[in-house]
Amino acid sequence: MTAAKILTRAELPAALAAWRTANERIVFTNGCFDLLHLGHVDYLEKARALGDRLVVGLNTDASVSALKPGRPLQDEYSRARILAALAFVDAVILFGEPTPLQLIELVQPDILVKGNDYAISAIVGHELVLARGGQVLTVPLVTGYSTSNIVKKISAGLAG
Repeated sequence: MTAAKILTRAELPAALAAWRTANERIVFTNGCFDLLHLGHVDYLEKARALGDRLVVGLNTDASVSALKPGRPLQDEYSRARILAALAFVDAVILFGEPTPLQLIELVQPDILVKGNDYAISAIVGHELVLARGGQVLTVPLVTGYSTSNIVKKISAGLAG
């Protein structure tokens, strides 16, 4: 069941330990993932291709609202279930802090990934991952796909 991929902070360490015992490289990324679209799917698929397991930190509803007034459009459980349904996502974990730093400290990923709209130096947790000998990478984004653009199209009555 896909819901089984939605882990709590208490459950996550056991999964991480099992993957590390199997010498699997753990990739971490995070985001709001409101209205999952092609850009999200492409980004997550590219992130997973960098390692063996993909852990996705998902902003809680409260943290999305703090970042993006009027959002999220879908509640955190819906967003988590949709992400968990993707074959290349191995775990989804919610976080409500302003940044995913505490979650990155817990995961201790081998590879930390964001889209190429970020400079490596601007990626939260990059110092921690690099200090452990891990990698911090960016992946190319699909041009023109964003939840904000979809919301604008819908609001303008041009969705299609």
